Parts: sequence; C-alpha cells; structure tokens
Amino acid sequence: MDVDVEGGNLGPYQDRPRTFPNMRGKSYNPLIFRILMRINVRVLFVILLLALGVVFYVGASTSPIIVFVVSICIMSFLVSMYLAKWVLAKDEGPPEMGQISDAIRDGAEGFFRTQYGTISKMAILLASVILCIYLFRRPTPQQEASGLGRFTSAYITVAAFLLGALCSGAAGYVGMWVSVRANVRVSSAARRSAREALQIAVRAGGFSALVVVGMAVLGIAILYAIFYVWLEVDSPGSMKVTDLPLLLVGYGFGASFVALFAQLGGGIYTKAADVGADLVGKVEQGIPEDDPRNPAVIADLVGDNVGDCAARGADLFESIAAEIISAMILGGTMAQRCKIEDASGFILFPLVVHSFDLVISSVGIFSIRGTRDSSGKASSEDPMKILQRGYSVTILLAVLTFGASTRWLLYTEQAPSAWFNFALCGLVGIITAYVFVFITQYYTDYKHEPVRTLALASSTGHGTNIIAGVSLGLESTALPVLVISVSIISAYWLGQTSGLIDEHGIPTGGLFGTAVATMGMLSTAAYVLTMDMFGPIADNAGGIVEMSQQPESVREITDVLDAVGNTTKATTKGFAIGSAALASFLLFSAYMDEVAAFAREPFKQVDIAIPEVFVGGLLGSMLIFLFSAWACSAVGRTAQEVVKEVRRQFIERPGIMEYKEKPDYARCVAIVASASLREMIKPGALAIISPIAVGIVFRIFGYYNGQPLLGAKVVASMLMFATVSGILMALFLNTAGGAWDNAKKYIETGVLGGKGSDCHKAAVTGDTVGDPFKDTAGPSLHVLIKMLATITLVMAPVFL
Repeated sequence: MDVDVEGGNLGPYQDRPRTFPNMRGKSYNPLIFRILMRINVRVLFVILLLALGVVFYVGASTSPIIVFVVSICIMSFLVSMYLAKWVLAKDEGPPEMGQISDAIRDGAEGFFRTQYGTISKMAILLASVILCIYLFRRPTPQQEASGLGRFTSAYITVAAFLLGALCSGAAGYVGMWVSVRANVRVSSAARRSAREALQIAVRAGGFSALVVVGMAVLGIAILYAIFYVWLEVDSPGSMKVTDLPLLLVGYGFGASFVALFAQLGGGIYTKAADVGADLVGKVEQGIPEDDPRNPAVIADLVGDNVGDCAARGADLFESIAAEIISAMILGGTMAQRCKIEDASGFILFPLVVHSFDLVISSVGIFSIRGTRDSSGKASSEDPMKILQRGYSVTILLAVLTFGASTRWLLYTEQAPSAWFNFALCGLVGIITAYVFVFITQYYTDYKHEPVRTLALASSTGHGTNIIAGVSLGLESTALPVLVISVSIISAYWLGQTSGLIDEHGIPTGGLFGTAVATMGMLSTAAYVLTMDMFGPIADNAGGIVEMSQQPESVREITDVLDAVGNTTKATTKGFAIGSAALASFLLFSAYMDEVAAFAREPFKQVDIAIPEVFVGGLLGSMLIFLFSAWACSAVGRTAQEVVKEVRRQFIERPGIMEYKEKPDYARCVAIVASASLREMIKPGALAIISPIAVGIVFRIFGYYNGQPLLGAKVVASMLMFATVSGILMALFLNTAGGAWDNAKKYIETGVLGGKGSDCHKAAVTGDTVGDPFKDTAGPSLHVLIKMLATITLVMAPVFL
C-alpha cells in the first residue's frame, strides 16, 4: 500500500485495496487489571471467594435485605459476563474493519487514560479540602449523641467520596471498554442481517448497563453494611440506623464530581471532532460522512466512545447513586419522625428497587432476539419498534416488582395501607418515565412532524433551519415540565395521604412519596442505559462500514440503526433530565434537614423576598447560562483547531481526495484530546467553586448583620433557581440538538434533494450547531444540577 501511495497507482474508489494506516499502539489495560492478570487463576479464585464470604458476612450482620441485594448484583454480573462473552464471540469481519476498529480503540483508551488521570488528581485535591473542612466543623447533635467524633466523620466522608469517584470512573471505563469492541462486530453483522446487528448492539449496551447499575447498587450496599458493622449502629450509645444514610453523601458527591468532568471532557472531544469533520468534509469538500479521506474521521469515531459511552456510564452511575442516597436519607428521616420500630425497610427500599431493575432489564435485553431475514434489509422491521417492545416488557415487569417491593418493605402496622399509596407513587414515576421517552421521541424522531418540519425549513436556507430548530427546542420544554410538575405534586399528595404521621399528628410521607416516584422513574434505568449505549455503538459501526468501503446495502442498514440510535440517545437524555429534576428536589430537602441539624434550629423554608436570597437565585440561574456558554465555546474553539488542521492537510496533501495519500488521522486525534482536556477545566471549576464561594461570602455578610443562616439560605435559593433553569436549558439543548441531527438524517434518506443538495448542506449546518447542544452542554447540565445538590449537602457546615 505504501508503494502504491508513493507512486500514485491507486485504483478507483471501489477497486482500491482496503487497507488503512495501523494506528494501533500497545494495548492499554488499567493497573488493577494488569495486577490481576499476573496472579495465578486459582489464587485469584480463592481471593474472590474469600472476598465474597466477607461481603456476605458483613451483609448478614447488617440485614437480610443487604444479602438479597448483594446476591442479585452478583447474579447480574454473571449475566453481564455472559453477554460480553456472547458479543466477543462474534466475528470482526474483514481485516480492514479490524484495522479501523483498532485505531478507534487505541484513541479511546489513550484519551481515557489521560482524562481520568487528570480527574483523579483533582479528586484527590478536593478530598483534601473536604477533609480539612470536616476536621474543623462542629458536629451535629446526632453525631455527638452517638459518639461519632470529627476525625471519624471526616475520614468516613473522604473515604466515601474517593470510593464514589473510583466507582464512577470504573463505570465510565466499562462503558468505553464494550463499545470499542462491539462496534466492529455490529459492522460485520450488518453484512448479513439488520436484526443480528441490532441484537449485538443491544447486548453490548446491556453488558455495560448491567455492570454500571450493579456497581452503583453494590457499592452503596457494601458501604452501608461496613458503616453499620464498624460503627455498631443501633447498639446502646451509638448511632441510630436512621442517621446512617447521611454518611453516604460523600459517595454521591464523588460520583457526581467524576461524572461532570467525564461528561465535559468527553462531550468536548466528541463534538469538536464531529463539527470539524463535518464542516470541512461535508460542507467544503462534499465527501460523505465518515469518509476515509477525512483526516478527522478517526477522532470523530473515538469521540463517540469517550463522549457517549464512557461519559454516559459515569453519568447514569451518578444518577442512580444520588437518587438512592437521597431516598435513603428521606426514608430514614420519615421513619424517625413516625417512630417506626424497624426503619430498615424504608432505608433499604431504594437498593431493592434497583436490584429488581437489574432482573427486569435483563429480561428486556434478552427479549430482543436476532433473526436472519431473507433479504438482510433494514426495513424488514423498524428497529425502534423492536427496542420499544423490549422497553414495554421491562415497564410491565417494573410495575409488578415495584408493587411487590413496597408490600415487602414499606408495610407498617402504624399505617397498614401506606404501602399501597407508595406503590402508586412508584407507578406515577414509571408512567412519568414512559411519557418522557414518548415526548422526546416525538420531538426528535424523523417519523414525526416536528423533525420533518425542521427538515422542510432547510429547503429555504441555513438561517431558516436554525430558526426552526431553536423554536422546536424551546417548544419542547413545555410538555416535560408539565409532566414533572404533575408527577411531583401527585407523588407528594399520595405520600402525604398514606397515613404516616409524626408524634404531633402531622402527615410526614409527602417527601418520601416523591422519593418513591423518583425510584419508579429509575426502576428501568438499566434498560434505558442499554438503549443509550446502543446509539454510539451503531454510530461507530456505520463509520467503520463507510471507511472500509462496504456495499451500499450494508451502509443502509447501519444508517437506519444510527438514526434510531440518535433517537434513543435523545430519549435517554430526556429521561435523565426528568430523573435529575426529581432527584435534585429530594437532595434539596435533605440539604435543608442537614442545615437544620447543624444550626440546631428549624430551617423549613426559603424566603426569596429577602434581597440577599433573591440575589442567590439570580446567581444560580446565571451559573446555568454561563456554564452552558463555556461548554459550547469550548467545543467551538477546539473545533476551530480541527478545521484548520483538516484544511491544512487537504491543501498540503492534494492526493488525499484522489486516494493517493493517506490522511494524518493521529494528528487530529492528538489535537482534540489535548484541547478537550484543557477546555474542561474552566466550566468544571465554575460548577464546584460557585456554590462554595457564594455560601462563604453571604455567611460572612450574615455574621455582621445578625443573620446566622443567611449563607445557607442564599445557597438554598441558588440551588433552587439553578435546578429550575438547568432543567429548562437542558431540555432545550438536548431536544434541539437531536432534532437537528435527525432532520439531516431524514434528508439523507433521499427526500428534499438528498445528500449533497443545498437543503442537505443547510441541515448539516443545523446539525453542526446542535452538536455541542446535545452532546456537551445539555448532558453536562443535568449532571451539574445533581452535583450542585450533593456539593451543598456535603459542604453545609461551611455555610453556617
């Protein structure tokens, strides 16, 4: 091949040899994997058995519920191992596919290693800050009564923070590990059958989803059990079990911290490469998407893995961890106020719900089977309908298992019918999730009117495409907000009328009802993550098919899967925003309880008529807009570097367009990797520093004005306004970006002039504008919302 390139003796596009530059470096495995691989298999097996024995012993010393949860998690890991083995047993296709896949894997693993090395250093620095704060803070009355000193509390919080950060990073690695190995197998399967390619992509996503959700549940369960046994909870003179969940807050903060930077760095990487590749390749040079002549194409495909797979794995891990911990806190608080004798059921209920999630999502994943159709055409059955059928199975099982869980754990003699009310709260959450998925699909799938109208707007130019896309995104915020509002009020009312009352006869189940609704919404999280992971795997598969010059019929199959993947990614982002809204509401309530405990006085409401408190709200809204602006501008600046590099290569190597010279793929990968790591620091630091700085400034201001709770009130207002603004902004960004992308896909099916037409060029411009919206700023925002809630909860003593 090198001789042919130098001599300019390449054949036509279809006839030239399909060989590509070998960018594959030395295979990278994390340190822990390298250590484990050096250990004798029998020794490793014995160590594993001993570790499981210790886990089950600690769990049995805590509660039978913990044993149940741990058992389900271990079984889910076994199922995920089967899925991984099944996927990896599939063939990788012809050699040219393997070479492209190797290049993608090498770029993804290299960026992951560098990115998480940077994140780990920042996590250690922040852990040191948390340690100093907790060493000098005043303890709560509950901690004083239980004998839990400052040193113990500080080290527990820091250990939980680091463990949450470590597990979140591991979740990200799992997401990336499977995607860079499944993409080429989906490409190969597309040569035979659309249904087989779909099944491989779904099972690969299912492997990642089961591991991520199982890791989140198992991590919290083990941490809870260790603290329970170590601190001798519920023994005379020690901590009460209802106060134990507060020690887990650091775990959620660590997970949020890593997820935010993973989403920022990965989002900047993937969209900067995508924008740079599209602007020069499609618009200026008129070559197809993922064409091997485009120097940025490998960086674009790498970005799908580090942005949409690794970042999304860490993101969902953080979502589940935050929701579980906040629900455990509220369950313990309610059980304490209602004087419920055995509070363990209310505290551990979230862990059981997500354990059943692993079971029912596995059933949903296995319900999607591969059947060889005679023609191999993608049109034999709509892949979206197949995925929806699996989701419907999962939803149905979720309703049944959720009802059984509430009867098992939430039944109490004080209010015999309370469990039924909470089961209805869960049903509200499940329905909310389903409606969210439907709404997002309506606004982003080109089978529906909004996207087709957006595509039609492209026929009159680039400007009308942008106007139509912005208006569609703004309109798409209305229905989700109405759904969230109805679900919060309905769940709160059902919980409030459950019959659970405190010692003064006041109903206390409202907030826990909202928590149960959040659990209902996330009760199918593993299947939702499966659909989310399906998207980038299918996108990568299409890129490999295009680069390896497979027949047009194969590309048609991967194009359909890619379009469905765009819709599933958009729907799961909408799902994540809805769950973030409910989880943030719970964490906000937990924050107010935490402030009241430290201040030793009631903290029930936030009065925005107080000027300082109102200013805090303005700062919270401003934070959302400034964060979004910095995230989008980071993509723009990095994309400019890519555009300049791609243009340079086309000018200096004119033979690229005639296949007489090879593009320098590695140069674009290096540019995007270094720039994205540099650019993620500023918006991430803004998110962490802002609430702490605001709280400290207004604490000092309140000290000199005789308002000791002013700092805490201003931060509460900031959190409240940031949550509301962030939800609306994230909905707008995610939906508009997804709609622009699928409007382009719709035109590429042949309507309105098809590929290469002026209408298509306008749609590409819209897609380019929407890229940082839907894959950088939008996903980062709902992580930011939850991280603000957890950081204020952890840092509450600083504001008093």
